[in-house]
Amino acid sequence: MNFFIIIFELLRMSAVGLQKGVFYKHSGVKLASYLESLGPIFTKFGQLLSTRTDILDAKTAKELETLTDNCKPFRVDILKKIVVSELGDSIENIFESFDEEPLAAASLAQVHSAILKNGNHVVIKVLRPNIEKKVKRNLRLLKAAAKIFSYLYKESYRLKPNDVVLDYQSTIMKELDLRLEASNTNLTRKNFIDSNELYIPEVYWDLTTSKVMVLEKIDGIPCTDIEQIEKHGIDKKLLAENGVMIFLKQVFRDNFFHADMHPGNIFVSKTNIENPGYIAVDCAITGSLSNEERYILARMLQSVLKQNYKNLANLFISSGWVNSSTNSIELENTLRACCEPIFEKPLSEIEFGKLLLYLFQSTRQYGLSLQTSLVLLQKTLIHIEGMGRQIYPDLDFWSIAEPYLDNWLNEQFSPLKLKDYIVENKEDILLKASEIPAIIFETLDEIRSYSSNKNASNGRVKDLEIQLSKQKFLNRAFGIGIIIILAMLLIAF
Repeated sequence: MNFFIIIFELLRMSAVGLQKGVFYKHSGVKLASYLESLGPIFTKFGQLLSTRTDILDAKTAKELETLTDNCKPFRVDILKKIVVSELGDSIENIFESFDEEPLAAASLAQVHSAILKNGNHVVIKVLRPNIEKKVKRNLRLLKAAAKIFSYLYKESYRLKPNDVVLDYQSTIMKELDLRLEASNTNLTRKNFIDSNELYIPEVYWDLTTSKVMVLEKIDGIPCTDIEQIEKHGIDKKLLAENGVMIFLKQVFRDNFFHADMHPGNIFVSKTNIENPGYIAVDCAITGSLSNEERYILARMLQSVLKQNYKNLANLFISSGWVNSSTNSIELENTLRACCEPIFEKPLSEIEFGKLLLYLFQSTRQYGLSLQTSLVLLQKTLIHIEGMGRQIYPDLDFWSIAEPYLDNWLNEQFSPLKLKDYIVENKEDILLKASEIPAIIFETLDEIRSYSSNKNASNGRVKDLEIQLSKQKFLNRAFGIGIIIILAMLLIAF
């Protein structure tokens, strides 16, 4: 069956199912099967779709998670030629030994283990030959399918098929430059360099290019191997709790999180069993939030934890996550109806990631629209919490998250935080402040030009008068602000 026949079948299946609010039974399995039949690049697209719980129902997203990015290895002699071409030296001169049997073979790259001349054990990740050309060709097909879907399905505005494909394009194109993955790896390593909670392997920058990356080889226990974790005497409760702290620190402290923390990328460290931690690999997909998004997210999580549904509804509306015309009381009641049955359970039994998923699903009727980074974050939380509960079933996410979020929110408004912000951004602050008087004079000039023009719009003149009155207020605020800034700078220095 060729590509377009499959696409039309997908369109038919999607439209019929989505008009009923959910997909028909087993349609997620069919979708996964169709995507697998189109090849590994479409399999990766299916994996991305499995994270889009803002547009797919939970069952379909779960069924798409079964897609695995395992492919037939390509010939090792071709791989060696790529390594030699990229690193500018022979395999024998770079490595003491090179294992020709691949550790893993995925749709975009293949991984082998080796030993450097200095005796260090490493892994080598190499992009598949001509993979960029294949990816671009398949992206063109996906864009065509998205346009067809947008044209044929009247509610496509909510599913945003074109945006989903563009998001996939952004993600997969980044994965085609291993220097970006190396940079993500290095930054995450720096963020946790003095921590026992998370270890990130070292990047060998002199052996890394856009097509080849060499990393320190790690020795850890697969996070799903509970028997081995117990055999090493690791405290499972503390290990699971440290996983939650890693998530919170990456999101709120560092504003840079590993967004692909599924069990295949996470290992348990064999060292320091009294304060056990994890080892993470494959930092190709990462996420960051704006300061405003982090603040809204923290307040939203806090509202959920405290079961303050009125505040939660207002946050959904003010943040633009749902339509601005949404009735806040109606949304509040919807959120309460979603959460109250769940809160009947003991807190230690409530999976917070899944609760967020239910919240997003219940607000879809109000035009839920989330940034990609937030969708990635929610999926990451589900992975982290699920992994933690597999290790320690009684993991209490709430008791760890609530004090951390309360403390983080309090810190955002502390005088010391304001002082640090002013010191770090003093040049920008002073530059923007110096521009305010010029804005006032420009407004006055515009009013003069309109007043001298008899055909000028009265409405526009009134708008400008209102603007000027606001500028008078800003002028006073400007003076006060400058005094505060100067005082803070004097304190700082």
